[in-house]
Amino acid sequence: MGYTLQQLSDIEEIKLVKHRYFRGIDTAEMALLDPLFTEDVEVEYIGGDYRVALKGRANMIVFLANSFHSGCQAMHHGHMPEITFTGPDNAEAIWQLEDIFINHEKQEHTYGSAIYRDDMVRENGAWKIARTVYDRVMEVVQPLTPGARYTVSRLAEVGLKPDDRRDISHLITWETIE
Repeated sequence: MGYTLQQLSDIEEIKLVKHRYFRGIDTAEMALLDPLFTEDVEVEYIGGDYRVALKGRANMIVFLANSFHSGCQAMHHGHMPEITFTGPDNAEAIWQLEDIFINHEKQEHTYGSAIYRDDMVRENGAWKIARTVYDRVMEVVQPLTPGARYTVSRLAEVGLKPDDRRDISHLITWETIE
């Protein structure tokens, strides 16, 4: 099946939304992230020992700001987009995530991959994430390497400092791995 010129343009715009999402969380740019979500966005992240479930853009921004804070370093790459239109202003997008998350406060280094599944909608001419879910394909959590030097950390500079963070524990369920 071929695509129309409008659909090809829409595919590129949808890719830009997800690319901005990854850049925004890695650099704590909440002003960049805010317009990427619908007001009633639904979110579910399923990891090795956690499940995040929340609704609403305001909750999403609070969650992201308090997850990617000054005590962390992060890298998220989204690869191999599969975008399917379900209507003129609706699409489903699947992405392969590759990520690194270093939490200096917990002395943990997490890396892995996941499959993101996003429902996208066009609102007032702009594509937005209406629902996003990821389910881990692999996740490795290990202690930080003794003697490692961490020479640059954007989040240390711009992320929320400890006194500015809010409790987001009500958004996360920790699950025991058996």
